[in-house]
Amino acid sequence: MSGKHYFPSTSANSLVPRALRALVSANDHLTLDYAERVVANAFHDDSKVSIISGGGSGHEPAWSGFVGDGLLAAVACGDIFASPSAKQILAAIRMAPSKKGVILLITNYTGDRLHFGLAAERAKAEGFVENVAILHATDDVSIGRSKNSHMGRRGLPGHVFTMKIIGAAAAEGYSFEQCLALGQAVNGHTVTIASALDHCHVPGRNQQSSLADDVVVIGAGIHNEPAQVHISPVPSVEDLIGRCLKLLCDESDTERGFVKFEQNDEIGLLVNNYGGLSVLELHALADEIQLQLSSRWNIKPYRTLFGAFETSLNAPGFSISLCNLTAAARQSNETVATLVRQFDSATTAVSWPNTTRPSSSQQKITLDHLDAKANGPVGGSPSIKLDSVLLETAIRTSCERAIAAEPSLTQWDMVMGDGDCGEAVQGLAESILRRVDKGCTKSGDVLEVIHSILQGVDDMGGTLGAIFGVLLSAFLTSLRRNASEGKINSSSPRFYATALESAVTSLKSHTGARIGDRTVMDVLLPFQEEFSRTNDLVSAVKVAAEKAEGTRYLKAKYGRATYVGEDSSQELPDPGAWALYEIVAGLADGLGFASK
Repeated sequence: MSGKHYFPSTSANSLVPRALRALVSANDHLTLDYAERVVANAFHDDSKVSIISGGGSGHEPAWSGFVGDGLLAAVACGDIFASPSAKQILAAIRMAPSKKGVILLITNYTGDRLHFGLAAERAKAEGFVENVAILHATDDVSIGRSKNSHMGRRGLPGHVFTMKIIGAAAAEGYSFEQCLALGQAVNGHTVTIASALDHCHVPGRNQQSSLADDVVVIGAGIHNEPAQVHISPVPSVEDLIGRCLKLLCDESDTERGFVKFEQNDEIGLLVNNYGGLSVLELHALADEIQLQLSSRWNIKPYRTLFGAFETSLNAPGFSISLCNLTAAARQSNETVATLVRQFDSATTAVSWPNTTRPSSSQQKITLDHLDAKANGPVGGSPSIKLDSVLLETAIRTSCERAIAAEPSLTQWDMVMGDGDCGEAVQGLAESILRRVDKGCTKSGDVLEVIHSILQGVDDMGGTLGAIFGVLLSAFLTSLRRNASEGKINSSSPRFYATALESAVTSLKSHTGARIGDRTVMDVLLPFQEEFSRTNDLVSAVKVAAEKAEGTRYLKAKYGRATYVGEDSSQELPDPGAWALYEIVAGLADGLGFASK
């Protein structure tokens, strides 16, 4: 692994947008929001379903290279190997509007699930789009069923099949429901395994880890993660490919037999370069793969792709993806010929093989055409009124309690996590207080206040920020829906308990964390359940206090805290869970209820 770079100390905040600007400058059919690192199709047709993707940078040409007619409508590009923020994703949704709906195609990682989930909830809450769905790419077979029951399989380069086929289907005028069902079918019949000789090196990072010269791995991810299997000494290419294909094709493997391949099925093959292999070596590997598929598994791919479609910077490795087009067609009630036609169809995406270009007579979409009011609240929304003084007091008290808790939150997170929880919570609380000082509560309109608070949550990083954002966005959507239906009783706890229950249900669809996993959910779920059961905020806050204290004795199952050794003898509360307790306790105090 070489640590030498032409930009050795340049942060992703400048490296990524410069790369995107160069891409767009060379391709007139693309447009760029430089500040938000969003690339969009300048000729996007809003009468078609928008397929939007994105993720961490460092995987080029994914995803910016796949923007164009017949493929992706827009993408949001995060820092190197880090999810884009919900704010970026919302910018992508605004740059690729659709009257039919938006499908967010993402690889299945925690950060992507949360931030794209938050963006989906915000898009619905803001009224940007009526139909929005998240399609998780889950094609990795290296981690067996028993180990991925929480999150599901990782997303690896096999999503290329899903992306291309539903991108073409959207261009052909398929409905939102048809595109989503087709994407789910293709994804469900796609499997991927990867191998690498070493890690990549990320510019600007003091990184020392590398593999020994006599080691090759199977089960490599795309973010420098440790692989599942290390093999030493390095086996022959024939043996290595044989092991990889067995993981993909052996239906008797109960842990990894995710897709069946029957005689005469039409199969797609992708051999993807992780970035550090020569074209010569990659194609020789592809040849061995095809030979063994035919001789050992009776599989002769009907469509093949070789090249760099989703990389891990310059990692010396490759991945093999197989997609059973016949099975996907059967599940989606399409013909195999239709899926093959969609896979073969022309696209203006610059990194897809055999691209075409739009005609000069087509009208180009620019940033100037976007709705200038996109960042404001939805017009014509109903109102939910409370006493403005009481509302301000409740929010101030909640923020002040959160700020006062910062030293403890930081101390606990320094031991159990990465030490940023307290500062993040304090920063959010201070941001909300500034909005209160500017009068965001003076109208007494609950919907306006939540909308204003969400603007502050947009700038809060980390998993906790995404969870707060998803929860508040879904809460706002539920309140607005109930108010639109005339179900307003702003003084009734039941009115808010019902909306909170709906919001928590939405949040649970974006994260697998549940009670007992040592996360903020250990407080949120019991708090919501008690509030819904009793309509008593004081009782719910008491439950929150009890559950926050109880996280001292839980083992972490999500986030960086999972890396703390099991022999850690310090029994400390989970900082995110405790932060939520302080927030709801402050609200209760400010509303005039007695809380702990």
